[in-house]
Amino acid sequence: MVPMALSDIESAVICTLVQSGGLTDISVRETTGSCRNEKSEGAGGHVLKKRAEEMSSSPAVLMRLMASAFSVAEKAGDVVRSVLKAGDLDVVAKTGANDLQTKADRLAQQSICASLARKFPRITIIGEEDLPSQEVEEELIESRHSEEVLAQPCPPEYSSAREEELVVWVDPLDGTKEYTEGLLDHVTVLIGVAYEGRAIGGVINQPFYNYEMGPGAVLGRTIWGVLGLGAFGFDLREVPAGQHIVTTTRSHSNKLVTDCVDAMRPHKVIRVGGAGNKIIQLIEGKASAYVFASPGCKKWDTCAPEAILHAVGGKLADVHGNSYTYHRDVQHMNAAGVLATLRDFDYYASRVPASVKLALLTA
Repeated sequence: MVPMALSDIESAVICTLVQSGGLTDISVRETTGSCRNEKSEGAGGHVLKKRAEEMSSSPAVLMRLMASAFSVAEKAGDVVRSVLKAGDLDVVAKTGANDLQTKADRLAQQSICASLARKFPRITIIGEEDLPSQEVEEELIESRHSEEVLAQPCPPEYSSAREEELVVWVDPLDGTKEYTEGLLDHVTVLIGVAYEGRAIGGVINQPFYNYEMGPGAVLGRTIWGVLGLGAFGFDLREVPAGQHIVTTTRSHSNKLVTDCVDAMRPHKVIRVGGAGNKIIQLIEGKASAYVFASPGCKKWDTCAPEAILHAVGGKLADVHGNSYTYHRDVQHMNAAGVLATLRDFDYYASRVPASVKLALLTA
């Protein structure tokens, strides 16, 4: 059973995977219970029993999931590049001109959700795109995992986490509008892992990293991290002392956002697309604060970036300084905006205007 994309509703969706002629058929039914996978008894039950016995001496579920998510994110990055190269983005507007979906969004989400669900049938997977019941081509399935990730020790506090306790939040293509406009360095693939409502693991793939280097450049990189372990795939840097550089939205600004950014008294403001891209700016020393004082970001936008940022000592919260939670049945919208920093969170939080806090109810 494969929980696929959920619309912004409180009911869950259960999807059944059936192998048939190189395709994975995904049938969907509504349920008011938790979104999880189930297997029938009989031969399938014996397979699960054998699998459970094999897992008893294997690495912790979290690290196996992270190792798979690493490779799955890279596969999704390949999909995103392939769709762009083919030239047919098949763009549709979901709620408006700044909320778009492309063929790459749809195929990348199918690839991520089906690949992870095949290996981890009891996890909950919540994706951005509300997709209908459909067949997933076998060529979209990624079965490999990163040995480098798997070799890392699992933090003790998560070593006993079970599949059914993990919630995976998926944004198959963060920065879709920028993708359609050719601003490819803004684009990321996000896979976040939550446990007991907390973002604890994240994978960010940049499909077009190095694209500005021209023909022949090796494209793409993958950043990942686990709370209590650290983050990998980049060089951690900080903005020079005394510099206040704010990164904020490029296409979803309003008076609240502008008032909050101005209140930070920044030396420089960077307006870019994608939550994943903004967090990368924080951890690579290009910005000191990510300020978005408005509803708009969803849990699939922030789960993976938050886990990576927290893994290196940063903080992501709402404009009141309250943490977001990532339970399977939580509201998807980050209603009270986003404030994130690598260092000095309290300084930036203290500068959020009272008028902005009043306008944004605590999530």
